[in-house]
Amino acid sequence: MSDKSFDRINRRLTLLYLSGNTSFTIVTIILSILIGGVTFTGSLIAWAKLSETIPGKPYLFSGQRVVNSILLLAIITLGVMFTNDPANTTYLYALIGLSFLFGVMAVIPIGGADMPVVISLLNSYSGLAACAAGFAINNNILIVAGSLVGATGIILTNIMCKAMNRSLGNVLFSGFGAVSTTLEKIEGEINPILAEDAYYILEAASKVVVVPGYGMAVAQAQHVVKELQELLEENGCEVSYAIHPVAGRMPGHMNVLLAEADVPYDQLIEMDDINPRMELMDVAIVIGANDVVNPASREMESSPIYGMPIINVDYARTVFVLKRSMASGFAGVDNPLFFGENTRMLFGDAKESIGKMIREFE
Repeated sequence: MSDKSFDRINRRLTLLYLSGNTSFTIVTIILSILIGGVTFTGSLIAWAKLSETIPGKPYLFSGQRVVNSILLLAIITLGVMFTNDPANTTYLYALIGLSFLFGVMAVIPIGGADMPVVISLLNSYSGLAACAAGFAINNNILIVAGSLVGATGIILTNIMCKAMNRSLGNVLFSGFGAVSTTLEKIEGEINPILAEDAYYILEAASKVVVVPGYGMAVAQAQHVVKELQELLEENGCEVSYAIHPVAGRMPGHMNVLLAEADVPYDQLIEMDDINPRMELMDVAIVIGANDVVNPASREMESSPIYGMPIINVDYARTVFVLKRSMASGFAGVDNPLFFGENTRMLFGDAKESIGKMIREFE
C-alpha cells in the first residue's frame, strides 16, 4: 500500500473521529476487519488442504488453545484501543495483521475430512463480514445480502454437522484425525475384479445405485457415469444416485458435478431416503467415496467416525468399489467395506474403468 493510500485512510479516520460518529461505526469496522481477515486466510488454508498443497491432517501443538486465546484477547484489546483513538492507524494495521493470523490458527487444527463443514462456515463468515461492512458504510443492500449469506451458511453448516453426527464445536476444536485411534483389526482378503467381469454383473442387474465421492471429481468421471447410466437404463435397469451430505470436498460437490453431466435431479437420492432401499439393490457402485460408506461408523466403537451416518452400501447384493489403491480416505480411517464378501475392488482411474464397462455394453 502506498504512502498516499495511508494518508487517505488517516484523513478518513480523522474525519470520522472528529465528526463524532461514533463508536457504533468504529465497532462495525472492527468486526468487518476481524471476520473478513479470518475468512480470507482461513479460506486459503482450507483450499491448500483440499488441493493437498499442504497435508490435510490437523496441525496441533502444545498450548495451541492458549495461544489462540491470547491472540483473540490481543485482537479485542486492539479493537478497544482503536475505538478510543480511531485516528491512530497503527491499531488498525495491527488489527488487520492479527486477524489474518487468527484465520490461519483457527483452521490449521481442523482435519481435511471436516473441510466441507469449514468451507460452509467460512462462507457464512463472509456474509457476516459483508453485513458488518454494510453497517459501517450505511449500505442497506450490503446489510441485507450479507445477512442472507451469513444465515444460509450457518443453516448449511448445521445440516452438515448433523449429517456427521458431530457438533460444530467438535469439528472446530477436536483436532479430528490428529491422534491415531487403535481400531479393531480388520481381517479378510480383498476381491479384485476387472471391468470386463463387472460388465456381466451389471448387465444382469435390475437395480443399480451409484455412490459418488471425491474420486469421481478427481477423475472427472461424471460424464462417463451418465453414459453408463443411459446404457443400463436401455437395458431395463433402474439407476439412482446416493448422495451423502458431506461427500466430496465442499457442500453440494456431488450435486454440482452430476448436474454438469445432465443427470436428472430426481435420480439424486439423499442418504436417509436411499438407505431403506439398499437391500433391494443388485449393485452399488462406489466411485471414489470412502468415509461416507465406511461400516466402521456402525460397527466399531473404537473408530473416530463411530456414530457418523453413512450410506449402507454393504447391504447391497454386490458392491463395486472404484479406487486407485487401498489407501484410506481423508479421515485417515481404514474401511472394512473393502474386505466384505460381497465387495469387488475395481482398481484404477475411475473414468477409465467406467469407460471399459461402457465399451463392453456397446
